[in-house]
Amino acid sequence: MSRLGRAMPGGSMMLLVLFIAVLISAISVAYSAHWNRQLLNDLYAELSVRDKAQAEWGRLILEQSTWTAHSRIETLASEQLKMHVPEAADVRLVSQ
Repeated sequence: MSRLGRAMPGGSMMLLVLFIAVLISAISVAYSAHWNRQLLNDLYAELSVRDKAQAEWGRLILEQSTWTAHSRIETLASEQLKMHVPEAADVRLVSQ
């Protein structure tokens, strides 16, 4: 019988199994490190989107407070609508 036809000794089979296990483990570590970096990049991208949305929200709140300021509304009412605060003599109390 030739060398190729013989079965491996027990220790060689164990070394082969351990080598394959170490190889799979090394590939798994590389894959998980890559996946971790990819998820971290996705997280940073989402945080950037969140920060931009928060900045836009702050600008919109500031704009809203500007448009709804009492002095601005009073100025628009007096200039464009020709409204004015009535005098005390012009106010009439209606009771039911």
